[in-house]
This record gives sequence, C-alpha cells and structure tokens, in this order.
Amino acid sequence: MSLKKAYLIVIAVLLIDQISKIYVKTHFMLDEKVKVFSWFQIRFIENDGMAWGAQIPGSYGKLILTLFRIVAVVGIGWWLADSIKKRQSVYLIVSIALIMAGAFGNIIDSVFYGLIFDHSYGHTATLFSDKPYGTVFHGRVVDMLYFPIIQNAHWPSWLPVIGGKEFSFFNAIFNIADAAISIGVGILIVFNKKAFPKHS
Repeated sequence: MSLKKAYLIVIAVLLIDQISKIYVKTHFMLDEKVKVFSWFQIRFIENDGMAWGAQIPGSYGKLILTLFRIVAVVGIGWWLADSIKKRQSVYLIVSIALIMAGAFGNIIDSVFYGLIFDHSYGHTATLFSDKPYGTVFHGRVVDMLYFPIIQNAHWPSWLPVIGGKEFSFFNAIFNIADAAISIGVGILIVFNKKAFPKHS
C-alpha cells in the first residue's frame, strides 16, 4: 500500500470524526441523548482524560496527557511511513493508519476545542465563540456513540461472588476516533500473523 492511500484513510477517518463531533457539539446540550434503536443512542458527553474517563491527577495532568498524545502521533506517523517503505503487510499499514487517525482526532479536541467552542451546559455550544470555555491544550474530548445493549440485567444467582448482582453491557460512550483506534488494535490482534508475517 502506498503512503498516499494510507493518508487517505487517515484523512477520511479524521473528517468523519470531526464532522460528527462538531455536529453533536453544536446541536446537543451536554448529556442530551437521542434514541436511534433500543441498543444504540447518540448521547453527548465530554471527558478531560484518557479512555474510559481516566485522568492524570494534578493541575498539569491534562497538559501532560495532550503532549503525550502529540508525541505518540509523531511516533505512529514515523511507524506508518517506515512500514510502507519496508513494504509491510496491508493489515499492518491499515491498522497503523486507523490508530494514527484516531489518536490525531482526539488531539484536535484536546488542543483546539477549548479555544473555538463555548460550554455546553444548558445550551448547545457555539462554534468560534467569543467566550470559549478553555485554553489551548485544555479542550475536552467529545464522545457520543452509546450502545446500551444489555441494561439492568442480573447475573445468575448460582454464580459465586457476582451472583444476583446487577450488570449492564456496554456502558462506554465513545467517538469515531476511539472506534478507529479499537478497530486498528483489533486487526493487529486478530490478524497478528498476517500483520507481522515471519520472513524466511
């Protein structure tokens, strides 16, 4: 696969990711949701931290996380170019392109959204607002894809420890960038032998 085709994957994912985020940000109030199917909702939330809402504590935690993401994307970009130069497997190149696009998509939120949007509490946000909610490197990542496939179910009573307890699946709310990263990693795991073939 050529570098041009790999970058087309990155650009396509980035466009879908950013268009969906900007649409949700400018049409939904924070925590507003729309039920598409019984198992799928568009639900607008924001997070300051890493995957699953984890955070780095301290006043510089958000800045450290954003800078780490930028360094990681530079490294992933080098890995992508090097893999293409060495004519590595298409599975590997597509995976790297998806991971790079996803990481870059969330970096855009973290770096710029605090500068170009006002807050979403009680009203929809304004793009290029005169009163932005944050500063550079301190934007919040927009999430909106929610798949509450199983809700308020209970584990069988005969199971030890968790028997009878309530559980739900799938509680995470994520975005297109997160999905791209997950798919990229999934390809590397499922098609590991094709992504990293052993050469004689």
